[in-house]
Amino acid sequence: MATDNVSARGILKSIDWITILLFLVIIILGWFSVLGATYIFGDTISIDFSSRAGKQLLWIGLALIWGFSLLLIDDRIYDTFSYIIYAIMIGILLITPLIATNHKGSYSWIDIGIFNLQPAEFAKTATALALAKLMGTYGFTLARTRDLLKACAIVILPLVLIIFQRETGSALVFLAFFLVFYREGMSGSVLFVGLAAAVYFILGLRYNIIDIEHTNSSLGEFVVMTLIWIFTICLDVVYDNNKRNAKYLFLGGLTALGIAWIITRYIHVFDITWVLLAICIASIIYLCIQAFKNRNTKIFLIALFTVGSLATHYSTDYVMDDILQPHQQTRVRVLLGLEDDINGAGYNVRQSEIAIGSGGLLGKGFLNGTQTKLKYVPEQDTDFIFCTVGEEGGFVGASIVLILFLCLILRLIHLAERQRYAMGRIYGYSVVSILLFHVFINIGMVMGITPVIGIPLPFFSYGGSSLWAFTILLFIFLRIDASRDKYH
Repeated sequence: MATDNVSARGILKSIDWITILLFLVIIILGWFSVLGATYIFGDTISIDFSSRAGKQLLWIGLALIWGFSLLLIDDRIYDTFSYIIYAIMIGILLITPLIATNHKGSYSWIDIGIFNLQPAEFAKTATALALAKLMGTYGFTLARTRDLLKACAIVILPLVLIIFQRETGSALVFLAFFLVFYREGMSGSVLFVGLAAAVYFILGLRYNIIDIEHTNSSLGEFVVMTLIWIFTICLDVVYDNNKRNAKYLFLGGLTALGIAWIITRYIHVFDITWVLLAICIASIIYLCIQAFKNRNTKIFLIALFTVGSLATHYSTDYVMDDILQPHQQTRVRVLLGLEDDINGAGYNVRQSEIAIGSGGLLGKGFLNGTQTKLKYVPEQDTDFIFCTVGEEGGFVGASIVLILFLCLILRLIHLAERQRYAMGRIYGYSVVSILLFHVFINIGMVMGITPVIGIPLPFFSYGGSSLWAFTILLFIFLRIDASRDKYH
């Protein structure tokens, strides 16, 4: 193990300056966007540190100090103290609801005096370090159930604590770590299970109010139950070497469904989804019998998937009515087209879409956006700041910003792939996943294609917590990358 210390000059030479340059360009464009979003027609442009643009400039200056200071710290400290950093952050998350002030229904902001701090933003970095430390341990493999559960526990613990702070959007960001799991060897079936659950939830809600003609069934429930049956068959085809089970499940279910359709169409009308439920239950029983008979764990897991799918489907109403808060329920319904609340939950998205659309090809020019200057878009300098980019920069300006984020993410993937140690690679992909999740969801919600969950656009949205957290997250990886060729 090498014992020589890396000099500051050596570190600066080995730093990836392309990433630094992309970071600086994005952060500068972000500040101009904050200035544009907070500017009022007729005001004189000046650096007033009491204004939001002035405060953001201070946050940027401090972020640069944090960032370049991290480059001078020995990278081995992150390996040595990663679990301690994670434990401290968990402790902070535990006490945050007890000392936090109410901020729009959320108890995730701690008042430090001259500014407020949101620990949930920094928890992403602590979780990424702990996860990289664990998964970088010799002999660790996600193919082993015990190791997978350990990794999931590191991710789920802060997620749950942040949900208790009523900060659902920040909590959902932690799901991005499952992309890292997939990169490090987790079975794609786990991602499929998560995707299937989302499909059940969306289709069940979206089409539940539509009835199927000549039946007492809703289209949403019929489609979801049919998908559960089909997914069960497909999984059996993929993971079971003996395709006989899949053939019996398909032919038996199709026969029962055909008979039920004839009965409800010509003899007596009834809810055909009860037949689909019976088909799914029969499939579970059949697969369990085959699993025990052939001592095949994979078949049992397929049966368990079907059980979980049914539980997920029938818990949709509970999640909507008892877990999601009223404003979150409304946002989901507006997104799915179940409500047209243009003056309520859908107002932000409606106005941001108007602002982006009004920008046209080249935009209205810096500080000339009417929708944003007249304050039609709420939160236009934080969660909805991309509408300022679209209105003032137009399609070209918005595309440039997206290309810059794409270049940054691709560059970070390149850095992650060239790491010689598992911890560096895993931490690098954690950074990539978090940034990708934030960019995709934030821009998607501004354009009305993803739910409004209230997460910032990295390096653009106003606020010190998010800016510092993203900077620390990024620069720790740059420091680790700078020592990639040295043995630890």
